[in-house]
Amino acid sequence: QGLRNHGNTCFMNAVVQCLSNTAPLAEFLALGRYRARGARAEVTHRLAALVRALWTRDYTPQLSAEFKNIVSKHSSQFRGNAQHDALEFLLWLLDRMHEDLGAASPAQQTRVPEEVGGPRQGGRTPWLRVGCPSSLTCPHCLKQSNTFDPFLCISLPIPLRQTRALNVTLVLQCERRRFVRVGLAVPLLGTVAELREMVAREGRIPPEQVMGGGGTGHGDTPLSGTLRVLGAVPQVILAEVSPRGFLRSLGDAEELGAAGEGAALYAFQPPPARHAGTAPLLLPASPGATQPGGQRLLPAAARSSDCLHRGAGGRILLLLCNTAGDGPQLARFGPPLVLREERGVSWEQLQQSILAQLRALLRGEVRAQGAGALFRIRLAGGSAPCAYLSPQDPRPLCHPAVDRALQLSGAGGPPHVKLTVEWDVSTKERLFGNIQEEVVQDAESVRLQQQAHRQQHSCTLDECFQLYTKEEQVLGTLP
Repeated sequence: QGLRNHGNTCFMNAVVQCLSNTAPLAEFLALGRYRARGARAEVTHRLAALVRALWTRDYTPQLSAEFKNIVSKHSSQFRGNAQHDALEFLLWLLDRMHEDLGAASPAQQTRVPEEVGGPRQGGRTPWLRVGCPSSLTCPHCLKQSNTFDPFLCISLPIPLRQTRALNVTLVLQCERRRFVRVGLAVPLLGTVAELREMVAREGRIPPEQVMGGGGTGHGDTPLSGTLRVLGAVPQVILAEVSPRGFLRSLGDAEELGAAGEGAALYAFQPPPARHAGTAPLLLPASPGATQPGGQRLLPAAARSSDCLHRGAGGRILLLLCNTAGDGPQLARFGPPLVLREERGVSWEQLQQSILAQLRALLRGEVRAQGAGALFRIRLAGGSAPCAYLSPQDPRPLCHPAVDRALQLSGAGGPPHVKLTVEWDVSTKERLFGNIQEEVVQDAESVRLQQQAHRQQHSCTLDECFQLYTKEEQVLGTLP
């Protein structure tokens, strides 16, 4: 039943309705289950009469007017017809009821520790026991301190969504399921290491026993030192790929933050570590394509032939993406790829391996070999200045710039180097036609995760209380 507004008394009426619809308090007041101290408790008496009238449908505007007058008598701040804050009035009214009922006001109470041995024996349990219990335990000496904090109101935290939807494109070594985009619910405060584990489970990518030693070499085995098993880690390389090519690889220690929001996130499964030879690929005759124009080669004094003492053994993981065009017209085409190659290969052998990976995209018949350098190869995704591998270098993958790229590939996942294969537009159209970016099939998880995270996050009052009373670790020492 509604209450009459007696001139800006909406704040008062709202509080009365809240208290009237709090069942235990309504019964306490309407059924007279309280013992007040005579005339001193007239605020509580008037409130009880008003609540009783609301529930028995005996309300008249005179009852709410009398309640307003009594409130004005005991609190000068609520006199007249000015507007007031409802919460401020609620706190005043509850505090006044504590005084009327003969209990110490929570505002007047102090934070008193609980006596050893439990509540006092006999008589009435102290009003302080109705407060909010708080227990502190020292993690070192296990000393415990229990207190009761009296309160009139509690500011409850609202549980927020702890995950966000993230799409990851998997590049797998399975012929039937080579490229697939999956949807994941990643933790907002998680790390890339957690994401790597989730991707490995989703793509059913088995872990690999990582061998470590005293050497600093890269590839399948270190160059020197004693080998030791470091443990099984997911064989997944996480990298951001934009429509123009590779951006960066993600390291395990990084926070997820906005990973995958600025650019598509790809997860690469490396090919098996065993050697897999590739048959030579015949190329179409291409007069004039022996040396792509505009190529910025590495200086001759810094080529790999000057540092062969480092050793050309072992194999290296390469991430590849193909681009065509220049400046604003630069665009990636075809799928990004991953292959494992010998460090000591020549430019011609490296070119053959790359074209073997692209065999399914080539158009028409291929017949002639020795077409020269059909493309340029640029080290990508690092902070170092733009560097191209040289077709004249006898071992381009042994260059010091490749070693630096391996070291910058980030902790997490196997060491790798990102390479951008740059094609002239005419050569690209002759060999591949008008293909653009790869077409990736979406798994059902993409739709499910997007749908789940579009829905408004809701919670119950009980969940808010659970979060409020959740155990937490605080800094400081016990007295």
